[in-house]
This record gives sequence, C-alpha cells and structure tokens, in this order.
Amino acid sequence: MRIRLADIEPSPDVFAAVMATGILSIAAERHHYAEISELLAGLAAAGLLVLVALVVLTGAASRWDLADPDTTIRLFTFAAACAVLDSGLATPRIVVVALGVVALLSWGVLMGFTARDMAARRWSQLRDSAHGAWELASVGTSGLAIVAIRIAHLTSERWLLAVAVPLWLAALCLYGLMTWLIVWRTLAARQSFAGFEPDTWILMGGLAIATLAGDKIHGMAAGWLGRAVLVVTVVAWVLATLWIPPLIYFGLLRISRGPERLHFAGVWWALVFPLGMYSVASYAMAAELSRPSMITVSLVFFWDALAAWLIVVAAGLLRVWHALAGNARA
Repeated sequence: MRIRLADIEPSPDVFAAVMATGILSIAAERHHYAEISELLAGLAAAGLLVLVALVVLTGAASRWDLADPDTTIRLFTFAAACAVLDSGLATPRIVVVALGVVALLSWGVLMGFTARDMAARRWSQLRDSAHGAWELASVGTSGLAIVAIRIAHLTSERWLLAVAVPLWLAALCLYGLMTWLIVWRTLAARQSFAGFEPDTWILMGGLAIATLAGDKIHGMAAGWLGRAVLVVTVVAWVLATLWIPPLIYFGLLRISRGPERLHFAGVWWALVFPLGMYSVASYAMAAELSRPSMITVSLVFFWDALAAWLIVVAAGLLRVWHALAGNARA
C-alpha cells in the first residue's frame, strides 16, 4: 500500500484543522487541562509544518485559482492558523515575532488578492458565491489584531495598539460585509436554512474571535478608547451568543433531512473552530465582566468542541484508510 503525493489534493482551507486544534489547546489551557493543552499544541504546530510541506510538495498552490475570491478567502485559514499559534501557543519571543511576521505578510497578500478579485465582480456575483467560509477574512484580521497586542506585551512597544485597533475595526467591517452577502444570498435565492453547511458556524466564530481581540485591546487601551472597546466587545459576544440557537436548530434540521450529510468532509473543521473560539471568548468575558458563571459556559463549549474535534479526526482518518485500501485493491 503506497501513498502517492499525486493522489493528494489539499484544498485552500486545509489549514482550518490547525486553527481548530490550536484554539482548543488555548481553551484547554484556560481551564487548567495542561496535558490536553500541550498535546493539542504539539499537534497544531506539527500540523502547520506538515500541511505547508504537503501544499509545497504536491504543488497544490499552482492549481488554486487565485482570481477567484472564494479561493483567496479560504486561504485566510493559513494567516489565522499562524495567528492562533502565535497568540497562545508560542512562548519564545523570536518565535512569536516570526509567526507574527508570517501572519502579517500572508494576510497582506491575501487581502490584496481578495480585494482585487471582489472588485472585479458585480455585487450580484459576489452574493451568489458567498457562504460561511467567507467570514474567514474577518477571522484572519481579528487574529492579526490579537497578535499585535501579544507582541506589544512582549516587547513593550505600545505603539502596536495603533495597529491592533484599526485591524480590529476592519475585521468587524469585513464581518458585516460578508454577513450581508450571505444573508442576501439566502433571501434572494430563497435558500432553505436546512441547507446550511457546517462552515455557517463561522458566522458565530467571526464574532467570537472579534470578542477576544476586543478583550485583548481593552487590556491595553485607556480612557474613552478603553470604554468604547469594552462596549463593542460585549456587544460582539452577545451577538455571537445569539447566533448559537438558530445554528443548532438549522443544523439539526439539515441532518434530519439528509443523514448522509454527516459524512466526513474538510468543511467540518469550520464547525470545530467556532465552538473552541466561543469557549475562549466566553472565558475572557467571564473575567472582564466578573461573571464566574460564564466560566461554566466556556467549559461546556470546550468539551463540546473537543468532542467534535475527536469525531472529525476519527472520521478523517477512517476516510483516509478506506481511500488507501481502495487504491491498494485497484
């Protein structure tokens, strides 16, 4: 039984697995599960290196259509993965700065491509292509804001606050734009909410990571800026929370109408990350608002996210095994 690189076709959002694993490690660390956190951190770091090598060795990047905004937006999983690793997993200063630079450069390149590709299309064309994964542009931007604050704390360079705040505001604006396109598509096409894909959960995850970014910025901001940031941060967390009931309802409705949709696909990582991100954001809000009861909410979502992570990993490994067994028989 041989594995040929030619048979492997990584998708542009392949780094979502690193995002999900990394944020779960951070959530585990918040709840003092040191062994789980260290294991997941190691898997996330190794996963990033393996996936980068896989993309390079298979030449997958040469086959991605960078003129399509759907491709460049899903590639924001790479920038977001670097940001997640940088924000909570990397400890040596040189590693933090190096990952921050990689996240910044990749974000800048992808933002340039995405802006170009979206500007070349009519609003109706963008509407017809929009889906939950398009919120990744906002997720990656919020992640970069968190990295800026992390580096500011490590280097005492407080001017980085002037970088983090515009990035955070840009992330919120991107979230509003992408959400409008997604909702517009749903209404214009009379799309059934039961047809929502797992990546629709990024509608919640985008606000959850914006909440965490706002919390980090508030810790450094002072005066009127600090008060304004706190208000927006709390609103973002409330809106993220309000997304959860309809997402659960329509997700269960979708599964009940087509159980076969539970079959493994890479898009299921887009469900794991928002659950883990909401756990971390809720933990931050518990400390910010002095509401210990919210730690319980954070803990519940951590275990939900970890259970989902285990299921997706098991399903993915099972699919790989079946594929290899099929190739061997052929």
